[in-house]
Amino acid sequence: MAELNATAETKVLDPNRWRMLAVIAVAQLMIVLDGSIVNVALPQMQEALGILDANRQWVVTAYTLAFGGLLLLGGRIADYWGRKRTFMVGLAGFAFASALGGIAPSQEYLFAARGLQGLFAAMLAPSALSLITVAFTETHERTKAFGVFGALSGGGAAIGLILGGVLTDGPGWRWVMWVDVPLALITALFAWKIVRESKSDGHPSYDIPGALLATFGLLSLVYGFTRVSEAENGWADPLAITCIVLSVVLLGTFVLVQQRVKNPLLPMRIPANPVRGGSYLTFLLVGAGLFAMFLFLSYYMQGVLGYSALKAGLHFLPFSLGIILTAGIVARILPRTGPRPLMLGGLAMASAGMMLLLRIQPQDQYWTHVFPSLVMMSIGMAFVFIPASSTALLGVNPRDAGVASALLNTAQQVGGSVGLALLSTLSLSAQTSSIEKIGLGEYTDAAGNVFQAPQPESLVAGFHAGFMWGAVLLILGLLATAVFVRIKRDDFHANVQDPDDVLVATH
Repeated sequence: MAELNATAETKVLDPNRWRMLAVIAVAQLMIVLDGSIVNVALPQMQEALGILDANRQWVVTAYTLAFGGLLLLGGRIADYWGRKRTFMVGLAGFAFASALGGIAPSQEYLFAARGLQGLFAAMLAPSALSLITVAFTETHERTKAFGVFGALSGGGAAIGLILGGVLTDGPGWRWVMWVDVPLALITALFAWKIVRESKSDGHPSYDIPGALLATFGLLSLVYGFTRVSEAENGWADPLAITCIVLSVVLLGTFVLVQQRVKNPLLPMRIPANPVRGGSYLTFLLVGAGLFAMFLFLSYYMQGVLGYSALKAGLHFLPFSLGIILTAGIVARILPRTGPRPLMLGGLAMASAGMMLLLRIQPQDQYWTHVFPSLVMMSIGMAFVFIPASSTALLGVNPRDAGVASALLNTAQQVGGSVGLALLSTLSLSAQTSSIEKIGLGEYTDAAGNVFQAPQPESLVAGFHAGFMWGAVLLILGLLATAVFVRIKRDDFHANVQDPDDVLVATH
């Protein structure tokens, strides 16, 4: 990511900066909201389009893979092509992809639309952040601007859960996609009038080979895991093995290319630092463990307990609210303790909360089993996200601040994509084993037709496997923190960047 030059243009206070912040914040809210809004609508999407259990995770994964895989490239495009121009194209493209998803006649069509949404989100997110950095040049104002931006980002997930339930239970699941269309177009109209263009100096350089290698390597890995749950031979399936091996080759080649090209997509000097690298690895493992938790709990609440989409969304709120409320406490105590104790304690608490979900049964035990787990995981994650965000930028050169910040989001999205595919496969394997033991159940639909489907006990057995392996991933995150994020409080304070340095070119 190119360094933002301190030109006369960026030093002059933009008179429209606060109105511009409002426009950009709405765009960021839309991106965050779209990551959670589909969770409660997934059972209805699956039923309407006949999506197989093995493929349902692609509704989420297609978005997160494209978003995470192309985020670094999107930031560089914004720097050189123009931040306002990239922002406008991102909004228009996001609206177009959302409209396509809303009219999807098949699962393949929906997956493609979600991937397209992720592609344009990868242009939209970094351009939004860099526009704020350019517009707010005074440190105090910039801090307030990023505070507003961060609050909306944190609240977006909670809004998405409720809105997803309202739309799914009301006009239908297709409106979960269509709601983005007017929001994006109205935001683009205001952005065209209010936002001022800016770009970095110098000759543009885009690491297209690196972006392709990373994206197709991750896509191959996710498809390999998905194929395991579809194939008769499971992990011995030749196509699954080929895809997983191909992903290793592609991702290994990506690392080699990044060490040789002049302007790499991901300069290896950034994750090479043990503290920073450990922070990225922790974010990746946390994303892998948490994304699947939302999927399994959504199907448990709606498919087993019989909750409506809105009721399920409301029952997820303790997690979002817990993170928001705890974040303020963590921000105050971080300077006193340093990041390492908070991250270790938070990961231990989140792991315990995930393991408590192994107690759920087909009976409705939300308040005694699910609610305590959500509270524990939310508190634990707040103790991880804020310190890890600081250590990920520790000692980074100002010209690398943008790509270092973007890499955090990339690690979380990529981890979520791969983890969701892997845990879905392991969950379906456990469900199949349970079905082989107790058989399918017979049910009658509204038209009086008799059909066979997995019994609640088999569904819960699959969810238990997902929660168990999710806890394993969080424990691995704890180990990564213990091994790599070895920094004392005094060293942490000595290496903290000046706010201007940290926020320069943040993507």
